Amino acid sequence: MLYFQQVTLLTSPQVIEHGALLVQDGRIAALGLVESVARPPQAALVQAEGLSLAAGYIDLQINGAFGRDFTASPESIYAVAAELPRYGVTSFLPTVITSPPAVVQAVMEVWKGGAPKGFRGAIPLGLHLEGPMINPQKKGAHNPAFIRPPSLDVIAGWLPENGVRLVTLAPELPQALEVIHCLRQRGVVVSAGHTLASYDQAIQAFAAGVTWGTHLFNAMPSLDHRAPGIAAALLQQAGVGMGMIVDGIHVHPAMVDLAWKAKQPAGLSLVTDAMAALGMPAGVYCLGGYDVVVDGASARLTDGTLAGSLLSMDAAVRNLMAFTGCTLAQAAACAAGNPASVLGLTTTGQLKVGLDADLVLLTNTGQVLATLVKGQVVYSNPPLLEEMP
Repeated sequence: MLYFQQVTLLTSPQVIEHGALLVQDGRIAALGLVESVARPPQAALVQAEGLSLAAGYIDLQINGAFGRDFTASPESIYAVAAELPRYGVTSFLPTVITSPPAVVQAVMEVWKGGAPKGFRGAIPLGLHLEGPMINPQKKGAHNPAFIRPPSLDVIAGWLPENGVRLVTLAPELPQALEVIHCLRQRGVVVSAGHTLASYDQAIQAFAAGVTWGTHLFNAMPSLDHRAPGIAAALLQQAGVGMGMIVDGIHVHPAMVDLAWKAKQPAGLSLVTDAMAALGMPAGVYCLGGYDVVVDGASARLTDGTLAGSLLSMDAAVRNLMAFTGCTLAQAAACAAGNPASVLGLTTTGQLKVGLDADLVLLTNTGQVLATLVKGQVVYSNPPLLEEMP
């Protein structure tokens, strides 16, 4: 049992200053102004004056980290998951880019096998399958040898119970709308990405069941005042969200600000699209079978194509604040509550009584001090607890 005292609670929609939050049995048992939340005598005290407490971050698109690539090494999911809490991440979707069916099956089996004994870290909520049903003309760092046209055969076995929670495809391709409809019936979230969809094709895709856009502005046509394309449709359409890589490289800060003005507060989810080099020194790393050259700032194929990012989720939160002028509470919601809504999660993503105690303790500039998953401290620097019962 933990009691956070004199902390700023980044609840939605308001912020509670001089607050308190009680964690009991892995859940949020109480929260509010400090004078309204009693500390049980058996609760360990966390003195958090001058700090902020937010819901734990949820990354819907991450390809790997710490030298490991999920597509090349599906068995590495939990090794990466154990380290992600240093960035405030409490749950995530391991992302598998365009690859042979055997790779997808292998990742499904790893996910279904569950966490190893004694595991402590971020929770893999399921899988994000980014491809193979993408437009070859917007393949990015995806291997064209494994791209396949949309069909029901491709998605055989793509079910939430097998781990598939989110699928990125190009909705303008033949048979794509049928595939979208089928996936939505199964309870899988469908996102438009790596696409050349026009504005009208995007609207048709939304009607068919697409509810998200993968890394806005990247791997899709640029905004044009006469041919607005899918980017404009995503920015304009109410009820359709989008992910964005806010590293200042994939999207210019001015365009981040434009997207924020169009979609906030609920339509923008921060994603990292991080690859194996996250948390590692400069060098050559793997992304879906390709060698990626990392210079410490960006990750690129040898031809200069961007290949994932080196972005951590806590840095994305700080960047969003810097690029848009939004508050820490607003930016944190784009890393927690908004991604939770994309997946329809009801037990995490907010500071609310009864929800899982997936929490991140932050400085007021967004630096991560501690991360809790279901009430357990899985990262802390410096040590979190001042007083033990």
